[in-house]
Amino acid sequence: MYPSATLRAQLRDALLPASPAAPLQPPADADGRPAAVLIPLIDDVEPSLVFTKRADDLSRHPGEISFPGGLRHPEDSDLLVTALRETEEELGLLRSDVEVLGALEPFLTYTTGFWVTPFVGAVEADYRFVPSPAEIAEVIEVPLAELDRIEREVEWRRDEWTWTGFVYEVEGHTIWGATGRMLHQFLEIVRKEPE
Repeated sequence: MYPSATLRAQLRDALLPASPAAPLQPPADADGRPAAVLIPLIDDVEPSLVFTKRADDLSRHPGEISFPGGLRHPEDSDLLVTALRETEEELGLLRSDVEVLGALEPFLTYTTGFWVTPFVGAVEADYRFVPSPAEIAEVIEVPLAELDRIEREVEWRRDEWTWTGFVYEVEGHTIWGATGRMLHQFLEIVRKEPE
């Protein structure tokens, strides 16, 4: 892994632009509902990512590990606004305290049918998150080097259901599904040698 300044520059070069002038949207013929998440990158000597454990009584994905985010609201001018608004609601992370570096490729989730755009945002070290107890049970910060080390690809089968993807076992939690997919895509960018 690379020092923080180098990593920020690498991500700016490799990620899709995320400026309001060129907002990322789902395809016009997409059936899924637009949604967005923020991948919070803690800018420290050893960079790390922030995940949330969703509250157990939520209607969608209760208790799962995810990045902060959610569905686009009608008043959101674009999906970047959605990601930043949702992150502020869930973690108390002020929009002004996030340096947006870019976005990963949007994708359609299998179970919920959402078109999710993952944005990457740098946050200063030692940021004091204030999670919403109605939505977030726990905030989990994991070093990039640790995520890289523990990544594994699995195939899970149950009855007629088969899922293949990337899994990360962290502090007694399992990161998988759409979050594992985004995390793998992000790590693939980080693992590339800067040109």
